[in-house]
Amino acid sequence: MGLPFIHHEPHEIFRLNMNLVSLFSGAGGLDLGFKQAGFNTIWANEYDKAIWETFSLNFPTVYLDKRSIRKIDSSDIPDCVGIIGGPPCQSWSEAGALRGIEDARGKLFYEYIRILEAKQPLFFLAENVSGILMERHRPAFNSILEGFSSMGYSVSYKLLNSNDYGVPQARKRVIIVGYHKSMGKSFVFPDPIPNKPNLRDAIGDMGEPEPSTEKNRANNPEDLEFPNHEYMTGGFSTIYMSRNRVRSWDEPSFTIQAGGRHAPIHPKAPKMLPVETDKKKFVPGEEDSYRRLSVRECARIQTFPDSFEFVYKGIGDGYKMIGNAVPVNMAFHVARAIAEDLVPNQLELSIPDMDSLKAVAT
Repeated sequence: MGLPFIHHEPHEIFRLNMNLVSLFSGAGGLDLGFKQAGFNTIWANEYDKAIWETFSLNFPTVYLDKRSIRKIDSSDIPDCVGIIGGPPCQSWSEAGALRGIEDARGKLFYEYIRILEAKQPLFFLAENVSGILMERHRPAFNSILEGFSSMGYSVSYKLLNSNDYGVPQARKRVIIVGYHKSMGKSFVFPDPIPNKPNLRDAIGDMGEPEPSTEKNRANNPEDLEFPNHEYMTGGFSTIYMSRNRVRSWDEPSFTIQAGGRHAPIHPKAPKMLPVETDKKKFVPGEEDSYRRLSVRECARIQTFPDSFEFVYKGIGDGYKMIGNAVPVNMAFHVARAIAEDLVPNQLELSIPDMDSLKAVAT
């Protein structure tokens, strides 16, 4: 069964007036969370061709522009109530080269601001890794915030842990929300929810997945118990073996990263043993229990429902799409708070609350 996920049929006014534009859409974690909160993505942009089929399969009514955002004129983008999206995060990642705004990918924030200036929606949301808050990036980050503000927005940002918002994972991300100054208010981030889910909640009901085929190619989907329930095989690098990579059933997962080689180990395995500084090993005699989480297990940990299918030929593309996504449940909680601010008090609209968590991934 897995974790409950949000299911909500938007009010008619939402369908007409709560239209979104999605930039750097990826597989659509943000879009799905906002959809569950009553919003409606009408136009999306994603340049990575490995993602196109997955996005279109799961959002069949959304127009997907496949060009580089640098080549898209703002006049090609429809008017909307909000713009959402997470510019590529590798430039700011603490695990990367830390080139920040000097990297071409880091400069994509300014493409976001360019489109925001032209469309002037009521709100925007941008997401990025915690590394963007590092002291070395502070001048660039302040410049980005000032850019948003100069476009006419009251800007709020906060480092959120997804485990505080219904996600069975320790994953910290910076969320930036701007409200058009004509609204006369600033966004206030929602309080953490009381119950923090763990790995047992997310994947405790799942049987063993299939290993990937030769050269880590995908299996025939009909041979899998759950969609995408297959895992990458192969050795583990010295970097991987420098830390314990096993969380127990009653803990949240480690962060799901954008690559199968770094996927956490399934919680059935005992925790890795220290050998020396920055070196761990598998428990002798238990080596067979150490396998990577499957693509579907990672998707569940990111709170994608099982009905959301990932399309790929190389299994690494599946892990990459999921690891780069915004966790759906976290996106929902932030989106719901935005929806409550946007809807005039006199309109009796159905804003979903936690009682809406009735549909269960099957």
